[in-house]
Amino acid sequence: MIKKEKIFFEDKRTVKSEIRIIGIDDSPFSHKKKEDILILGTIYRGGSYLEGIVSTHILVDGKDATSKMIEMVNKSKHRDQLQVIMLDGIAVGGFNVVDIQRLSERTHLSVIVIMRNKPDLENIKRALMNVEDWEQKIELIAKAGEIYSCKVGDGGIYFQCRGISPEKSKEIIKISVTSGHMPEPIRTAHLIASGVIEGESHGRA
Repeated sequence: MIKKEKIFFEDKRTVKSEIRIIGIDDSPFSHKKKEDILILGTIYRGGSYLEGIVSTHILVDGKDATSKMIEMVNKSKHRDQLQVIMLDGIAVGGFNVVDIQRLSERTHLSVIVIMRNKPDLENIKRALMNVEDWEQKIELIAKAGEIYSCKVGDGGIYFQCRGISPEKSKEIIKISVTSGHMPEPIRTAHLIASGVIEGESHGRA
């Protein structure tokens, strides 16, 4: 029997301009070290107002990203106002792959995974074969579902979603983009995380 996906943001609901979104990204790290690294979440009203910051730590190439994100979100004082979790990619800390179905169900929030470019799944699979528990990680990537595209700002991005339809996901993505083509919650999480760890933000945001 196929388990029916739980939808936490129904199509009939209106996407408000100040919808509360938490954008999550990791901090810079070394692929050579098996260590705990910072991941950071920024809580936004749409794409215009930063309301709060939360953080936790996960293991590089580990298996704890999903459980740590669930705990970080559910313990936040902003939890009751949140409606959407945005991730910068399906994995953090190298190949610590997120189970977005479990993340959605355990937080009762919709999840949207943002990707700057359409991923090459065959290349990802080859790279994963050098990582511990690679079969399980490949399974999680496959379970994340179809990849969609969205035209925003001065370009376009790709995304996956759970607990929400692709159509509503596109509406929320467009509301959250205020400059360039990356949603502000993720862009800000990236800047803050890199600035905290390395003393100054860097890289694409």
